[in-house]
Amino acid sequence: MAENDKTAMVGALMLVAGGIIGAGVALLFAPQSGERTRRDITRYVKRTKRRAGELAEDFADSVSEMVDAVSDKASELVEQGKDMAHDAKRDLLKAIDDGQAALQRQRAKLSRLID
Repeated sequence: MAENDKTAMVGALMLVAGGIIGAGVALLFAPQSGERTRRDITRYVKRTKRRAGELAEDFADSVSEMVDAVSDKASELVEQGKDMAHDAKRDLLKAIDDGQAALQRQRAKLSRLID
């Protein structure tokens, strides 16, 4: 287990050393001054922040439009459901009336047979 710890420690130290060496080499070969690099980074961050804000706004608009569309569709479906329920109720009442009329006819026939 101690050997694994040593290997992990050596790996971590090599990673840190590589990062430091890489940063030093980058500074030596940088084509511009640190001040100019910081200014460029600041501009890039501002531009990226603005673009992110625009994307967030576009996304919010898209979501809002989608919510409105779903709401409209839900309202249509509710209305269709009400219409279907009304039609079903009307059909059921008609079937009951037809059944009552048929029952009356059968009652009349039975009454004639008995008398």
